[in-house]
Amino acid sequence: MLFYQHMQGFPGGRVVLGGIGKLSEVLAEAARQKGAEIRMGVPVARIQLNNDEQATGVILADGTEISARIIISNADPRRTLFGLVGPQHLGPTYMRAVRSIIYRGSTAKLNLALSGLPQFNGQTSEEQLGGKIRIAPSLDYLEKAYDAAKYGQISANPYLEATIPTLLDPTLAPTGSHILSITMQFAPYELRGKDWNDEREHLGDHIINTLTQYAPNLQSLISNRQIITPLDWEKTYGLTEGSIMHGQMGLDQLLVMRPVPGWSQYATPIDNLFLCGAGTHPGGGVTGAPGYNAAQAVLQALKG
Repeated sequence: MLFYQHMQGFPGGRVVLGGIGKLSEVLAEAARQKGAEIRMGVPVARIQLNNDEQATGVILADGTEISARIIISNADPRRTLFGLVGPQHLGPTYMRAVRSIIYRGSTAKLNLALSGLPQFNGQTSEEQLGGKIRIAPSLDYLEKAYDAAKYGQISANPYLEATIPTLLDPTLAPTGSHILSITMQFAPYELRGKDWNDEREHLGDHIINTLTQYAPNLQSLISNRQIITPLDWEKTYGLTEGSIMHGQMGLDQLLVMRPVPGWSQYATPIDNLFLCGAGTHPGGGVTGAPGYNAAQAVLQALKG
């Protein structure tokens, strides 16, 4: 991920004024102005095929059929090709490659509504809170945190990365209040001997207790909280195995290996079906690059 972030040229990250949802709203409005029709809350049940070789449209959950010359999926590769197309329509080599994509999400999220700013040990100014706040005291600390997840356990001493977006955009909260957004690793998608539905609140407490060691006044500021477990990523947001990047971002799943070897140019073996999500090159994060590249591939296909 360090390599990927620097390759993309955004190691410090950027902030969307009004929250990340505002970016979606602006993109949607731009699309509508170009004639696009956007339907929300209407799940796609499956992609319609002609003779197992060519995508001809989609069938919605309510039975509505929509024909299309080109279909572009922003869902992850496995959800698109196994869930919406069906593995029986894929060749054995390609099917095995899609099945072998490593997802294995290990990221949880905790969003806190605060009545004021936390005070961290050693902090001398409010400006110090304007960037990313990382809890990673040593390499040994990180290795032990990851090691726990390998065995289906929540890291006793997790890696935390937090931001306070209200310092850059005060409109996100009432005057004097703040949002603390914390990404936690490592929380395995599959817990050994436990269930995420039972462990959700424990996870939230665990993250807060860990961060309180570095910001002693944090507990007293919390007015509300939202916990997102790896299982929530899958059930609520449709992310296979809770993988927020649509597949792990290891070197074996980057560049020409993403999503699978031999198919890194956004097309699929199903004619007229393209992938454009984070599971394609260059990967996850809010870059717009997979969609832009996929659009170029679609335009080239239409010319042909």
